[in-house]
Amino acid sequence: MRQMITRIILLFILLSAGASVARAQVTAIRFGRLIDGRGGVVRDAVVVVSGDRITMVGSGDSAVPPKANLIDLRRYTGMPGLIDAHTHMTFYWDRSPGSRPWTQLGTLGAAVTVFLAQENAMKTLETGVTAARDLGSWEYTDIAMRDLINRGAMIGPRLFVAGYGLHISSSPYKPGVVQPDPGRADGVADVQRVAREQIGAGVDWLKMYGSTGSDQDVTGFQTFTFEEMKAAADVAHQLGKRIAIHSYGPDGARDAVRAGADSVEHATDMDDATIAEMARRGTIYVPTVDHNRYYVSHKDEFGYDQAVVDRLNNYIERNFETLKRSIRAGVRIAMGSDAVFTGFGENTRELEWFVKAGMTPAQALATATTNSAMLLGMEKSLGAIAVGYYADIVAVEGDPLADIGAVVHGVRWVMKGGKVVVDKIGSPKAH
Repeated sequence: MRQMITRIILLFILLSAGASVARAQVTAIRFGRLIDGRGGVVRDAVVVVSGDRITMVGSGDSAVPPKANLIDLRRYTGMPGLIDAHTHMTFYWDRSPGSRPWTQLGTLGAAVTVFLAQENAMKTLETGVTAARDLGSWEYTDIAMRDLINRGAMIGPRLFVAGYGLHISSSPYKPGVVQPDPGRADGVADVQRVAREQIGAGVDWLKMYGSTGSDQDVTGFQTFTFEEMKAAADVAHQLGKRIAIHSYGPDGARDAVRAGADSVEHATDMDDATIAEMARRGTIYVPTVDHNRYYVSHKDEFGYDQAVVDRLNNYIERNFETLKRSIRAGVRIAMGSDAVFTGFGENTRELEWFVKAGMTPAQALATATTNSAMLLGMEKSLGAIAVGYYADIVAVEGDPLADIGAVVHGVRWVMKGGKVVVDKIGSPKAH
């Protein structure tokens, strides 16, 4: 009996201590203006956070709970944490003299790469991106990074990862040499097997390379057939996953849409019928126009000559025209940077292309919030400032609804899951 009473007393002490900690964790963040991600703008906004979730959104002095830890950001505009729908977080380059990004990739080893890629993750957070879909890695370094971030052992955005991207055979047979390639698949049965293996490894998404094109290669020749694409999409959907299909050209994009892809990446020169089908089905388009601008701007790092730059610029023009036609047709679009190597920190520049293509700043912002949250199947947890959502919150200088540049260049403070991860202002606090 005495032992039981002792246990009850200890339990009461623990519960009381837990309640005290919970009370201490209540934070109120005050903004001059809040864009809530649901079409609303709140003046003198107060966002109340407990643990990793938002518990209240209000306005004015009365909305600040008693004894809450108050962060006064009334000089700034608050908005939801952004989502980058296409990255390669573990593509890291250490800038060693004489090295190039692509030739160094994979040579540092998986463990070292995951450790060093924390730099990419931190630079991503500094752009206001608190969640990212990572579409392709090697040796499952993306899964390792996702899991380290989720357990709090590494600082970075929430990651939704794809492991090895499925691709066709592209190298000649070498007698006596066996080189296992976990992503290689030829034929429907092979595609099904590799797709299941990726899901078995713990990926969140399947990635499929439905055409040629990457790096300085801007060709877009279809690789997988419609039947192979459908086989991959069927495996993904049967097992509760989603699939992104890469296609630099129109043919792979056409069959990707027909096959049931949840998103189509890059696709340029799509015909009107394919674009209309995307709009009808709700297939999300991730155009990544700025990705090739990045290569042009960083041509010296990659060792690209003028001929390569000319090809990239031509692709950018065609990519941009396809984006404009897709916007007019009502295709749902998500912001994806396709960031690699030194591209982290430039994750949100795609938003400026969207506005140039005809979107309002509000529509452009939606591509990195509500649209991308829907793409991830996280529309009830990410992409908005609302009760029950993750406390992923960004403060920017300026008004993003008047000038999207406020998002691209004005991020000053970032909270992810209730914890401040970026603070460029020394956020003033009151108690």
